[in-house]
Amino acid sequence: MQLKSLITGALTTCMLLSASMASAVTIEVGYAYSSLFDVTFKKIYPLFREANPDIEVKFRATYDNYEDGANTILREAVANKLPDVTFQGLNRQSMFVEKGIAKSLEPFIAKEANFEKDGYHKAMLDLGTFNGEVYGLPFSVSLPVGYYNMDALGKAGITSLPTTWDEVIENCNKLRASGFDNPLFWGWNITGNWFFQALMWSQGEPILKDGKVNFDGPAGLRALETMKTLFRSCKMENLPFTDAGKPFNAGKVAMHFWSTSAVGAIERAKGDFELQTGEFPGIGGPPAGLPAGGNSVMLVSGSSDPERIEAAWKFIKFCTSGEGAAVVAETTGYMPPNKAANEMLGDFYKANPNKYTAVKQAGLLREWIAYPGDNSLAITQLLFDGQESIVTGDADDMKALQEELAEEVSDMLPN
Repeated sequence: MQLKSLITGALTTCMLLSASMASAVTIEVGYAYSSLFDVTFKKIYPLFREANPDIEVKFRATYDNYEDGANTILREAVANKLPDVTFQGLNRQSMFVEKGIAKSLEPFIAKEANFEKDGYHKAMLDLGTFNGEVYGLPFSVSLPVGYYNMDALGKAGITSLPTTWDEVIENCNKLRASGFDNPLFWGWNITGNWFFQALMWSQGEPILKDGKVNFDGPAGLRALETMKTLFRSCKMENLPFTDAGKPFNAGKVAMHFWSTSAVGAIERAKGDFELQTGEFPGIGGPPAGLPAGGNSVMLVSGSSDPERIEAAWKFIKFCTSGEGAAVVAETTGYMPPNKAANEMLGDFYKANPNKYTAVKQAGLLREWIAYPGDNSLAITQLLFDGQESIVTGDADDMKALQEELAEEVSDMLPN
């Protein structure tokens, strides 16, 4: 009798498990930068499944970068092969709203009684708000920072972190004298022109104003001249985006200027030296502002199944909740865009000061400006090519380059 009861109970459990598996909803998700976010989603997904055992997530092939992610979604929209959820650069959201690809999250938010209490606050919701409606919830927010090999700086007699680009150049000279042939890498090639925008915002100027080019004046010329001086004075190599951090991790480059997003990856990959992050230097003084990098999560599903749409919303909400945002901060270096996460991370930041540097700069957050119209990605590529011509030495006259880029971008912007 006892054996029969055990068998019956086991069969019942199996039947319930089978029924649960049969009723599970599967959603598809795409995100960029596997080197940054694979470790994040490997930690988030089990937590999500524990809270939502009836939802399975199929992760699509990772986008190489935000531009690749945007192009992929545009192609998939035409072919009716969109994922349910996509993580896109903060500066690409408006394009998906304009083209009707992204779905408004307002109907879902309206049903959440404690949405703001869960950590979502207006300043962060504004990053993904268009025409008064929320289309993207910020998943990760970054700012540019400096990464320093403190052993190398000490050997060169450098006792404090630089606060201006002039001081960075002085450090390059000292580092070269101590044996570093290529003392610096400066992340000009992050998403096309993020660092160009950083130099503009450092002077209190956006790269576009009122939908028109705004880098055609003194601030734009000073930004381009600063790049040229840095590249030439520090003998910077032209490294592809995917290889840019390798010399720093190997101890061959002493100063690496990049997104705070890479703190976790660099800490895991670096050699045997003391790493310290520092606030982003400015032009002649502290920056007046810096562009907010990072990405938002958007609903782009073409499914008509309400259960699948609801499952996609649950995944979006979980990833951007206090619990999800805390995982992002712990595994990367991004700032959590959720108040609840910041409350969870007090002790974590005390133990991990390198990941707190961007948080200290949070008051400098400014818009990561997108280029309106159908030429948005083409403008990004144009500016990328212009900056690369400075790195390679093909462009030496910054005034001429400024005039060329300003004219071409103006022609590509909507009238």
